[in-house]
Amino acid sequence: MYKIKKIHGRAKRASFETVHGTIETPVFMNVGTAAAIKGAVSTRDLLDIGTQVQLSNTYHLHVRPGDEQIREMGGLHKFMTWDRPILTDSGGFQVFSLASLRRIKEEGVYFQSHIDGRRIFMGPEESMRIQSNLASTIAMAFDECPSGVAERSYVQASVERTTRWLVRCKDEMTRLNQKIDTLNRRQLLFGINQGAIYEDIRIAHAKEISRMDLDGYAVGGLSVGESHEDMYRILDAVVPHLPQDKPTYLMGVGTPANILEAVDRGIDFFDCVYPSRNGRHGHVYTSLGKRNLFNARYSTDERPIEEGCGCPACQHYSRAYIRHLLKAKEMLGMRLCVLHNLYFYNHLMEEIRAAIEEERFDSYKKEKLESLQRLQRE
Repeated sequence: MYKIKKIHGRAKRASFETVHGTIETPVFMNVGTAAAIKGAVSTRDLLDIGTQVQLSNTYHLHVRPGDEQIREMGGLHKFMTWDRPILTDSGGFQVFSLASLRRIKEEGVYFQSHIDGRRIFMGPEESMRIQSNLASTIAMAFDECPSGVAERSYVQASVERTTRWLVRCKDEMTRLNQKIDTLNRRQLLFGINQGAIYEDIRIAHAKEISRMDLDGYAVGGLSVGESHEDMYRILDAVVPHLPQDKPTYLMGVGTPANILEAVDRGIDFFDCVYPSRNGRHGHVYTSLGKRNLFNARYSTDERPIEEGCGCPACQHYSRAYIRHLLKAKEMLGMRLCVLHNLYFYNHLMEEIRAAIEEERFDSYKKEKLESLQRLQRE
């Protein structure tokens, strides 16, 4: 059940009850594509840094180790030792990202595995069955994510097919949740709004899928080549046409500034690989902006990544030491940077929730955006 606790402008502060616990929103979901956060971060670490939701990838887990194997192990929660909510994406993004390895048909998508080249078919029913085997808390509908700069005629046809696929996803999810041997019979289904940067296509699609009364709604197909201005323009146009009494998820976004802007437009859920990917390359987020710890000026800097930060890295290690680890290609350096970045994102969401509750989100957002630019000006 989704319950709005406070609305400030368009920003929403809510709670979302699931079979694996309550999610306080707005929330950032830490991305563990193959049932692990890249950078040697364990599920125990995720608990320690305040993670609420972990996100895994349907396509990648289907390819390796296999969703049937995970089902035999008791589902994804038991497999990876995580008892809080998990969202699994549908494999639909791989329709976009593995464009050179797939063919799209009405029945679904034919892939060539990026690991061993074997042929894989995934359609709406297959995606739902895989996610049911994984027993995630939230399953995403199978869709096509067209390029943000695709031709209008292609986008229109793609969105119409995505709608037909959503109907099939809902029917299959209903069937699976009624089966006695289904691991999670209370699995939730989120639909996905598509339409690239065409406002009218997006709005029409939002209205159509809203009538399906799903558990939540995502805005997909952004941050895939369009400008930030186009992203915000689409959110301004689309979010008002999605049900306010259901959670809204902006897929694959983004930077701290992106998150602040999207919260201001009514978004509840976020995910992005930036914290872990940038961390593995020595780029760390702070309230003053992003630091590159490979810079020579940090070689004898005894301060933590960010003074006052409560993450495990900042509590115990200096910029100089972490820089040494990165330069020496020691895994610990990447691990500490990833832990810091994920803590930063989770703490950012805590601040956002508090600001909405206290009806000061407008001033908080303005001050935070200004602060995040300071390192660029130094």
